Amino acid sequence: MSNSSRTGSGRYSYDLYEDTMIEIFENPEQMISELSPAFLVGGGIGTVLAGLFTWLGGLGFRKYLVAIAGAFAGGISGFFITGRNTVLAFVSAGGGVVIALVLEKIFITVMAAVLAAVLGFAVMGRICVGQADSLKQACSQMPVYSWAIIAALVIISIAAGFFFRRLISALCFAAFGTMLLFAGMILLLSYKGTEPISYISEKASFYGMVFAAMTAFGTIEQLLLCRFAKAKAKREEKAGKSQQKVEKRPSDWRRE
Repeated sequence: MSNSSRTGSGRYSYDLYEDTMIEIFENPEQMISELSPAFLVGGGIGTVLAGLFTWLGGLGFRKYLVAIAGAFAGGISGFFITGRNTVLAFVSAGGGVVIALVLEKIFITVMAAVLAAVLGFAVMGRICVGQADSLKQACSQMPVYSWAIIAALVIISIAAGFFFRRLISALCFAAFGTMLLFAGMILLLSYKGTEPISYISEKASFYGMVFAAMTAFGTIEQLLLCRFAKAKAKREEKAGKSQQKVEKRPSDWRRE
């Protein structure tokens, strides 16, 4: 294969990936309506359960969730970048797991930065642009200070990820779990023929506060629960060592 063919193939894959992502962001309800009823129900229930698990217990199962997130990110990226090649998508998913586990701290920091960018864009786009006809139009209409605010949020999240890893991990998992809960409920409500995304958009301020409250609750709950679990584990370990010392004393006395 010539270099020009490879370049053209790579460019086509990138354009396909970009167009698909834009279509998902611009017409999510259209994309959801094309899904089968079985997928809407099964995927909705699975997403809700995964969201509950991540929202309330993400910090305690950090490595497992990081591996899952790495597989998901690697698989989705590989699927679209390689021209929707399923085999290469699985290979990319495996690579995502390895990278996520080896570079766990960096991966969580990147997740936090991506969430900060997405949420910042959603909020600033809503405030400055409102309901735009397309994603590209919204990006072009946003003023410079909006992009500066989004960039500042990303930089702050990156810095906090390195210096306050436990807090940022809990916050990241709580926000991601909340997003999964919203996504799962959207799939289930779409199965009933409603348009939940349009309804949420009409009451964006209210659901934004709900999202923030759920994220805050999940963060605090994870920090407290994880601290309690660690304290309990230390007490049990200390009690076990004390018991071993007590059991060893009689044998030591007999030897003397």
